[in-house]
Amino acid sequence: MQVTSLLRYSGVCPFLGHATAGSLRNLATTTTAHNVSSLTAKAMTCPMMGPKLAGISAARTYASVAGNREVEEIHKQKNVTFNPASAEAAKCPHAKAAQEVATKAQRDAQAGGIFDYQRFYETELEKKHKDKSYRYFNNINRLAAKFPVAHTASTKDEVDVWCSNDYLGMSKNPVVLKTMKRTLDRYGAGAGGTRNIAGNGALHLSLEDELASLHRKQAALVFSSCYVANDACLATIGAKLPGCVVFSDSSNHASMIQGIRHSGAKKVIFKHNDMADLEAKLKAVPKETPKLIAFESVYSMCGSVAPIETICDLADKYGAITFLDEVHAVGMYGPNGAGVAEHLDYEGHIATKESSEPVKGSVMDRIDIITGTLGKAYGVVGGYIAGSSDLVDVVRSYAPGFIFTTSLPPAVVAGAQASIAYQREFMGDRRLQQLNTREVKRQLNGLDIPVVPNPSHIIPVLVGDAALAKEASDMLLAKHKIYVQSINYPTVAVGEERLRITPTPGHTTEQIAHLVSSIDAVFNKLNLKRIKDWKTAGGRAGVGMENAPTVEPIWKDKHLGLEDGSAPVRLAEGEKGFVRGEAVEVAQKRLTHLLGAEAGPALSISA
Repeated sequence: MQVTSLLRYSGVCPFLGHATAGSLRNLATTTTAHNVSSLTAKAMTCPMMGPKLAGISAARTYASVAGNREVEEIHKQKNVTFNPASAEAAKCPHAKAAQEVATKAQRDAQAGGIFDYQRFYETELEKKHKDKSYRYFNNINRLAAKFPVAHTASTKDEVDVWCSNDYLGMSKNPVVLKTMKRTLDRYGAGAGGTRNIAGNGALHLSLEDELASLHRKQAALVFSSCYVANDACLATIGAKLPGCVVFSDSSNHASMIQGIRHSGAKKVIFKHNDMADLEAKLKAVPKETPKLIAFESVYSMCGSVAPIETICDLADKYGAITFLDEVHAVGMYGPNGAGVAEHLDYEGHIATKESSEPVKGSVMDRIDIITGTLGKAYGVVGGYIAGSSDLVDVVRSYAPGFIFTTSLPPAVVAGAQASIAYQREFMGDRRLQQLNTREVKRQLNGLDIPVVPNPSHIIPVLVGDAALAKEASDMLLAKHKIYVQSINYPTVAVGEERLRITPTPGHTTEQIAHLVSSIDAVFNKLNLKRIKDWKTAGGRAGVGMENAPTVEPIWKDKHLGLEDGSAPVRLAEGEKGFVRGEAVEVAQKRLTHLLGAEAGPALSISA
């Protein structure tokens, strides 16, 4: 390959994006102390090219001694015909070495039936590369003082983050940070063990009380993540209920699939959000058989929302209990931020906002098990379940994923409770997030850029090809300083690869405009399909579908304050996010009995 040919990849490689033909030639023609070109040495430091070059180098080292290809090349240089199968080949020292080493390698592999572990690893990784599902992790370091801005591997290279699950920016909220710092000073870094040994502190119990109150359930239990919470809860309940049959939505998260598998219970998969299919499958199981319906409220890769009330109706009709994953909804929906189940009875819950008692007959009241995360809208880390006291106690008593895991550090659980308390008092963040989501969707639609239709805060931009989705993501980062991760199989179906965008309340009007114009430029550069192209192709993933129903957002104009003029205002360049002083005070008082009253200067609050 000509050195200058490398410049064709400048759109996806930050190094090549800043290189010139002259600088590349200079690097290619100079060598290092290790007798390799400076260009190769530079490539070895790349997180993607480095491992590949190292593998090639290792392979060439072996082949230079024993490979027929290299031996043949030696003969060609001397203008000598080479046939490795001929008798004459045995007389050649190069060919003889090749045969001997190849024979030895085969003999060593067969000796004693030794399994070739390294070859197995390489083969498995090669499969991922071939089907374009190999995952590349970008070096993104979110800046607390500037979020949603982050720096890359270089602290001077700053980018706008548009795919974080820190939906509300609570990881930088001053009351969260201050609470965590005070807790760290008082209680130290780690929990000291499992909940059974030394890790069951007052802070953990206080957080569980907060979560039970949030969801208006009798009890809650905290885990190290919601992956662990889902796995542990489903595995335990599914195994303990005699002859249990679990009905699982086809789009459920991997943690739920794993938990059902670990339970050993019979699994019946129903089509995504298809209530006719679910009912037909429930009918086929005797009513006296224990049943559990497992589903999510907001599905994170497509943004669809489950028909929760209808699922509750079917559960009542056929004698099932319900398991609702609200991971992508807690903090984001409802007057208290308890999720979609709360949001569906918005007026009833806002009228009783100060109460922890259930709103009888409400959708949230009808759900048996709710799971959620502390690591997305709440900006910290951890997961939990909430339900009846006895159900939670069964999981606490039997689930290995809870019993044998070191509990979360004190500072983490304190920060999580402060975050939840703040969001229960202040709806401004989630309302502004929804308004920003609406605006991005509107602008993308105006440019015929395909967004998978949904009523939630997720913006999936359909690409439909794994390699192109990765290239679009790389180009946005290298050329436009925008970080949006591509989503490929197995997270989404082949042919439905996409860019997943998640606005925050901290994104400004200028950042939104830059995002939309950059995506438009990338679509033009890579000739990606627009909505009209998907229509011509018959549609995919809800884009370009004939007679597709209009999708209405979960948040109504009334609840966003658009009807009475109380809606929050989008930030302009240079403006800092709004922090509600009254909500900060409420959150600080939650842990006064453990951390003492706030001392020193008051928190700086934006007005």
